[in-house]
Order: sequence, then C-alpha cells, then structure tokens
Amino acid sequence: MTNKKPLIILTGPTAVGKTALSIRLAKTINAEIISADSMQVYKKMNIGTAKIKSEEMDGVTHHMIDILDPKEEFNVVMFKQIAKQLIDEIIERGHIPLITGGTGFYIQALLRDIEFTEHTGDTLYREQLTDYALKHGNEALYKKLEITDPDYAAQVHSNNIKRIIRALEYHHQTGELFSIHNKREAARKSPYNYAYFVLTNERDTLYSNIDKRVDIMIKEGLVEEVKDLIDYGCTKDMISMQGLGYKEIIRYLEGEYSLDDAIEILKKETRHFAKRQLTWFKREKDTIWYDKSLLTEETIINNIIDKIKELEIK
Repeated sequence: MTNKKPLIILTGPTAVGKTALSIRLAKTINAEIISADSMQVYKKMNIGTAKIKSEEMDGVTHHMIDILDPKEEFNVVMFKQIAKQLIDEIIERGHIPLITGGTGFYIQALLRDIEFTEHTGDTLYREQLTDYALKHGNEALYKKLEITDPDYAAQVHSNNIKRIIRALEYHHQTGELFSIHNKREAARKSPYNYAYFVLTNERDTLYSNIDKRVDIMIKEGLVEEVKDLIDYGCTKDMISMQGLGYKEIIRYLEGEYSLDDAIEILKKETRHFAKRQLTWFKREKDTIWYDKSLLTEETIINNIIDKIKELEIK
C-alpha cells in the first residue's frame, strides 16, 4: 500500500489513437481526463489541434481544453501548476486522474514534480538572442544551441525559439547545461502512485494515419480557421500560432508557398514530430508499451486494467 496520489498516464505519438482509447479507459475505471496537449488549451483552435469534440467525450469529464485565449502564452510551468490542482480536485471527487496527450515534457514535469527555476536577472542576454534570431533566422540560433548543448538540441524543434533561448540563457547564467539540469530533475522520485502507458503502431500505419488526418483537417476548414485567427488579431510570432498546422498555413497565406506545398510540408513536419515523440517516450522510465499493430483495443484495455489493479492504483 502507498499514501501517494493515484495517477494514470496514457500517451503516444500523434494520430496513434489515444483519444478513443482514453475515453474507453476513463469510463471503465471512473476517471476524469486531464489533457497534456500544449495546443488544445487554446480556444478557437479546433481543427489544427485535432481537438476532441464534445460528442466524442461520451460523458467523460475533460480538463485543460479551451482554457486560454490564443493570444495568451502557455508553458510547462503553467501546465504543472494547473494539473496538480486538478489532480487533487479529481481525487477529492472519488475519481482517478487520467493524463492523456502527447506533450512528453509536460507529462514528465508533472510526474517527476520537476522544479523550474526562473532566471530573470539578465534580460539583456535574452534580448540579444531574440535579436540574433530575428536577424539571422531561427536555424542560426538553433545552431548555437547545437554547439552549446547538443543533447538538449536533439529534444527541441529549431522553430521553438522560446525553449532554445531559455536553454542558452540558463547556460549563460549558471554555467550548467540545460540538458544536465533536466536529467537531474527527471531523476526525482514521483509523488504519485502511477502507471505510464504508451501506445505505438508500425511506422507505415502511423504515417498513413498522419497523412489522412492532415487531409481531413484541410477538408474541415483549417485554412479558414487560420484566417479567422489572423482576423482575430493572432500573429505568427505568438506561441499558439507556432503550432503544427498553423505556421504552415500562415506561410501559404503569406504567399511563401502554394497550398499543396503547405499540405505536404505539414505532413512531413507532423511525421517528424511523431518520431520525436516516440524517441522521448522511449527515454522515459517505467513505461508500459502497447503496439496497436499487434494487439486489439480490447486486449490493450483489459491489460491496462490488470496493470492498474496490480499496482493498486485507486
């Protein structure tokens, strides 16, 4: 027996089928779902984020969806703070908190209770890095990170300027590599009695699902959604508009390339994103994997329930 709080995690790469399985699992174990998705927190951003529709929720309570305006910033510190409060409230209601979504860094931060020290003293260096990116491009700034901290660079996208600047700034201020800081924090013991499940699928199937999903997004009106966001006042430098699907369509609308090219780039970028997600989850400890190409959904659900009982998570 343990006095630790219960927590179930069901994750995996984009388009693997987390949503449908999480609904079935939540109904079976009396859970409420907390979304660990860095984009579904935003209102008005439904198609590009593949946001779950209310009818798909099938009566299961979902949290961390549609809580912010797209002009607002969202980050891992905010996620952790809100999620911890939600977990306490869900447990108080006699339910089990079920984390689902594909942002591995968010899941790790919550699970290991990682502490984030904000270094705010040297705004000049931060401004210098920002100016450097504006003058020489995102890739040039990313090269600086690759030279300084290649381990962390392998975990972050070259367009994620905020995380790149944070890592370079941390190293500048402390002399320690950000990747070392993260490894040390990730080794912290979890305050939860948890089970960490990861869904996967054979690569060809996963990539085919991604391509189909992008085609559906276009048919459902992704271009119009991005136009509406721009009319609302969102700009391409906002955190929300840096998400997959949004930055590619903005570039099409700005005339940088054709819609067909934008669609192909989005498919390619999403496939790369899925690959990075799988790499991340493979590094995580105590994960239990299920390959959807080898197991039926019924088998996966039954096995997850057995594991939850075995670990006495309730």
